[in-house]
Amino acid sequence: MHINTTARHCELASHDREFAHARLETLQRFAQDLHEAHLVVTQERYLHVAELTLRLKQRDVAVREEAAEPRRAIDLVLESAEQQLRKLHDRRVDHTRRFANGRADGTPPASDDDDADTPES
Repeated sequence: MHINTTARHCELASHDREFAHARLETLQRFAQDLHEAHLVVTQERYLHVAELTLRLKQRDVAVREEAAEPRRAIDLVLESAEQQLRKLHDRRVDHTRRFANGRADGTPPASDDDDADTPES
């Protein structure tokens, strides 16, 4: 995964960058098709705004959070991104399990033994 980190109107400390890179690496647990991550930290007056854009194979995930300190803003944006990726991962897993049975509603296909319960005429 390729990670870009940008700081606008402020200096981002090296330990904050390392923290962000370490946390971004853990996001690959939820999406193996994660190609690129772009983190932008901007200072607006007394607030730090963190914007994260994740590029997956067929979709982009964008998250924006703000806090008084840059590390807290990065932490919040990574938590939100993790929640979105977890939901996406759960939807993907549920979708493949649902259609593995052969029916869209998730119920198993009817077997021939079900006809034995009906009375014959």
